[in-house]
Amino acid sequence: MPVVKTIKELYSEIRKCLFYMIPEKWESIYLYASVIQRENGEETGEMFFYYFPKSIIKKNPINVYQIPHKFNLNEDEYIRLTNQLYELIKKLKNQCKKYDKINWTNITISIENVEFLAEYNCDDLMVSNYSSEDRMAIWQYKYLEYPIEKFSKIQREKIQNYIAEEERGLHQNKLYTETFYQPHEHNNVQYDINKKENEYIKVDEKNTNFTIIEDGQYHIQRNNTFGKKKKPKVTEKNEGFDSDDEIVVRNQILKY
Repeated sequence: MPVVKTIKELYSEIRKCLFYMIPEKWESIYLYASVIQRENGEETGEMFFYYFPKSIIKKNPINVYQIPHKFNLNEDEYIRLTNQLYELIKKLKNQCKKYDKINWTNITISIENVEFLAEYNCDDLMVSNYSSEDRMAIWQYKYLEYPIEKFSKIQREKIQNYIAEEERGLHQNKLYTETFYQPHEHNNVQYDINKKENEYIKVDEKNTNFTIIEDGQYHIQRNNTFGKKKKPKVTEKNEGFDSDDEIVVRNQILKY
């Protein structure tokens, strides 16, 4: 008989998974995931997360789907890890629905220092006025503090409409926060950008083959697929963002 984990245990498992998937020291992590149940009972949705590398000078956030290319990881193996993470998110949703009576459709998890914050949103995404792309733009603006100039004119209108609706209480979130004492252990493999294919790197006492990924675009398809909340920020300059971010955005969106 499978062991049913409590909600707090699932939070801990999600943190461990996130920590392991980031191969360098980091300042903060922001994850978004949605879980939609279709009429046939199939659960589908989307998931992405970003982290800010630890640095004296603030760096740009790293997209999870850029990690295999950035650190020369085997893409298939990394997708397997993202799928495992999404399975934990689905279990969390089911446990929240069963025990806390919160039937959320999407969640944002923020981790900074020793503070863990989960924000549940119960909007019906199947009849929403906002598409997957709209929601991602809104999320990037709110949590990653992307400048408004980064977005298209239509996206700016969607962002402004959503923020105005949120201020009127139309998109209320349920919050959960806790302080944890789990160390920020990152995957301590020493990645080498000059690694050649078929070379081996030792990971957790096992030899794993990490290959160079030539294509920087990741098409991820999955059927299952600290306090205080940061205030949205508008800046006058559009600096420091990679031009290929939009390609990654398009490829990581899952269609309902």
